[in-house]
Amino acid sequence: MATIYINETNKISHINPEIYGQFSEHLGRCIYEGLFVREDSDIPNVNGMRTDVVEALKEIHVPVLRWPGGCFADEYHWKDGIGPREQRKKMINTHWGGVVEDNSFGTHEYFELCRQLGCKTYINGNVGSGTVQEMSEWVEYMTFNGASPMADLRAANGHKDPWRVDFFGVGNESWGCGGNMRPTYYGDLYRRYQTYVRNYDQNAPIQKVACGPNVNDYEWTEKVLDTCFNPSPCHLHGFMDDLSLHYYTTPGSWEHKGSAAEFTTEEWYNTLHKALYMEELVEKHGAIMDRYDPEKKIGLAVDEWGTWFDVEPGTNPGFLYQQNTMRDALVAAVTLNIFNQHSDRVKLACIAQMVNVLQAMILTDKEKMLRTPTYHVFHMYRSHQNAELVENRIEGVETEGRVMYEVPTLQQSVSVDQDGVLTLTVANLSLEKDSPVEVSFEEIKPVSVEAGILTEEKDAYNTFDEPDRVREQTFDGVTVTESGLKFTMPACSVVSLRIR
Repeated sequence: MATIYINETNKISHINPEIYGQFSEHLGRCIYEGLFVREDSDIPNVNGMRTDVVEALKEIHVPVLRWPGGCFADEYHWKDGIGPREQRKKMINTHWGGVVEDNSFGTHEYFELCRQLGCKTYINGNVGSGTVQEMSEWVEYMTFNGASPMADLRAANGHKDPWRVDFFGVGNESWGCGGNMRPTYYGDLYRRYQTYVRNYDQNAPIQKVACGPNVNDYEWTEKVLDTCFNPSPCHLHGFMDDLSLHYYTTPGSWEHKGSAAEFTTEEWYNTLHKALYMEELVEKHGAIMDRYDPEKKIGLAVDEWGTWFDVEPGTNPGFLYQQNTMRDALVAAVTLNIFNQHSDRVKLACIAQMVNVLQAMILTDKEKMLRTPTYHVFHMYRSHQNAELVENRIEGVETEGRVMYEVPTLQQSVSVDQDGVLTLTVANLSLEKDSPVEVSFEEIKPVSVEAGILTEEKDAYNTFDEPDRVREQTFDGVTVTESGLKFTMPACSVVSLRIR
């Protein structure tokens, strides 16, 4: 039997809601058809935003939404996406599918979507093919409250009051699609560009996100910090508030990633083994950050993560549309547990992507919509948002899989909210073994427990004909004991407990 020890009296770190952030790029059917259908669509909408999708996303308490990319961000010129839609410039989306981008979803539409979702905003600026002036004017257009050329242009386009930009990414993947730069060169560019991401409202400062490493490029982290971390009275922790990290989980090579829906037991464990690699990445990049920033003022922003498989047969290869199974649900569960456990450094994360792309929350087909297994994990984990991580450890855990791809059968995280309610989330990564679990607390004696479970066959997924095959259900198998709790986790499952 595995035992989870919880010292609820020892609060470790705050779990930022933004760890549960989302990502929407001008890619495939993420925005067009997925989120935005125009006001004259037969699909019910509010100001062009799909009502069914927005309402579903509100249920998981989306805290922040990153836009417009991704690789698209560094070829996006924001003035193409403002003004009357019929006059907006059309372009070919050379990164994603070679389709026409008509810019009908732009700055105003993005802020309207965030208004409907009730979430914070995260804009990614164009360093790769854009200018300092272009970035500076975009920030002025969005946030300046006064008389200026860009504020006047915003008002002329129908929005007199400024918006709030919570996060601003200065470039995206500058080591790759964002310019193929070297770290010191990007560091110098970052110092220059971020100067003009001005805080026009001192009561609503913009958090600046520097482009961090790809996977395990520790040299990039080191050199960017060495170039940009320069504390002064004006910049208490250098020129950045956050440093990004991108890591995708895929069982195969980049050329042959493997099927999202049809996979072997070995591929199951391989995928989860690679998902658990996120912890090593967070710890090793965090160790470099600790040398420059021991007080952990700079957040690690894992603003692209998730599974990446081969596209579904018959779909545009550039649209990155993939199915979403229980394997994806387990990847989401273990990754979010890792972020919670390292919430002293991980301050923001954005799964890729929100709708119809990669490890999506939601899939759509014209007027139809379904929630994926990953969506249900985010729903089960939503109570961790804005809670406090508490000391916890697990003992008596076995391993599964072949030697090369061994994974622990169980993995967890625990938090307590401002009302004193504990949230315990546990993932069982085994495909065959049910796991008896005992939970022991430092002081409290549980009075009541509300529990949910997500479990099915490893390759189970939802379809538009059967949209609720994989869904969260009530878990009745928890027993309250004198010293804590007991329950048995089925193989291939995620459990969430709210403990009072």
